[in-house]
Amino acid sequence: MTRMSATPRRWALPTTLLLLAAGLHAQPYDTPPKPVEPRPLTIAAPAEQSLPNGLRVVVAERRGVPLVTARLLVLSGSELDPEHRSGLASMTAGLLTRGTTRRSAPALVNAAEALGGSLDSGAAWHQSSVSITVTTPQLPAALGLVSEVVRQPAFAPAEIERYRTQALDAMKVSYSEPGAVAAMVAQRALYGAGAYGHPVDGTPGSLPRITRADIVKLHTAAYRPDNAVLVLAGDIDLAGALRLAQQHFGAWKKTGRRRARSVGAGRQHLGRQRGRGRHAGHRTGGVVVTIPAVTAHSPERTIGSVTNAVLGRGYSSRLNQEIRIKRGLSYGARSGFDARREAGALQADVQTKNPSAAEVLGLIGIELDRLASTPVPPEELAARKATLIGDFSRTLETSSGLAAQTAALVAAGLLPAELPQRVARINAVSPTEVQAFAAKYFDASRRRVVIAGAASEFDAALKAAAPQRRVLKQDQLDLDSQDALKH
Repeated sequence: MTRMSATPRRWALPTTLLLLAAGLHAQPYDTPPKPVEPRPLTIAAPAEQSLPNGLRVVVAERRGVPLVTARLLVLSGSELDPEHRSGLASMTAGLLTRGTTRRSAPALVNAAEALGGSLDSGAAWHQSSVSITVTTPQLPAALGLVSEVVRQPAFAPAEIERYRTQALDAMKVSYSEPGAVAAMVAQRALYGAGAYGHPVDGTPGSLPRITRADIVKLHTAAYRPDNAVLVLAGDIDLAGALRLAQQHFGAWKKTGRRRARSVGAGRQHLGRQRGRGRHAGHRTGGVVVTIPAVTAHSPERTIGSVTNAVLGRGYSSRLNQEIRIKRGLSYGARSGFDARREAGALQADVQTKNPSAAEVLGLIGIELDRLASTPVPPEELAARKATLIGDFSRTLETSSGLAAQTAALVAAGLLPAELPQRVARINAVSPTEVQAFAAKYFDASRRRVVIAGAASEFDAALKAAAPQRRVLKQDQLDLDSQDALKH
């Protein structure tokens, strides 16, 4: 029998590990390593072909990983919402995955999970969609599910009421946030009576008005093969995609009359409220400045994206540097460039303390003016371009991101073949073009201002800058109305 020693045994580290550990402490980095040269983004242009029933099939092929994202895109969305029934398109799309004539909502969830995926649906401007990501062998079954929810939704009364209740509960949270209130009022101030002026998710007043008949009517009019595009991204080619599309969507028939709605009224409204600032009473401060800009079809849209990247996209943008980092007036200041089919806008938004709302508004104005008057230094512009290109490139690393970027082009009425050109177009934007874009669109007379907060804490500071301002209590706002801000 072997006896164990009472003295604990000491284990020694190998000499190489000891030297490595010592080296880590002895040789700290005085300067960070130089970044490697960026690798060029290589991506093939998506290919497409239509089925006899009019369904477009678009394939963004990406080999190497056996995954495919399928997104069925209907080219109608929130622009179809009738007056006083905003949120109808979002409710219709949201209910697609909550039960069909064949399966209940839980059964659909179980069927998708058995394939290793999940069904997602929703609506936005000029688009409603259902999507799922699965491994390549599961794609036929996954497309069967997508076809089922798009073509055979049950719109069960119990599911409609459950969706309505959940949406109204979510709105209670949104309406308690000053930034959300300011953004919704800003959309009405910008687009007025146009379809783009209402919230895509609806309002506490509009959702209770929506009936099952409204939902069925919209679905019948918009969900048609000649108004739809099947986007497949990942491990599949066009020939395989067409076979599967014919199998699962070939029997989809055109029914009724295709419903279309122009949102041109929103465009016409853009020039009628220049120089008007509006602010609604609230307990904290949300500052929004919105400016009409270019449509998705404009040749200036890439310049607009780069200009926005300089102004307010990301941590190193000018708004965030001036408002958050240098002055500590907000946890984050940002802007977004939204180019839609028939109109577009740039919007800056900042949440801040009520007493600093006027100061923040002034800083936003200074940065807008500076972009219009002074060229962006080349090194700053290069860094902001790199942010755009990096975000875009990372998105394309996944099949779902590739599908989303392809679908965004389709929904905007652009050609999917433009996808590989995006990086080159961003790199081609010059400081002169950025300055010219800002000078053309950012004039003070074109800006709409909304501040949501306790008006008594910032109104005095705004009197000199905005003599045309109006003070509205939150309970005076009627975002269901086409002219919501007239009282």
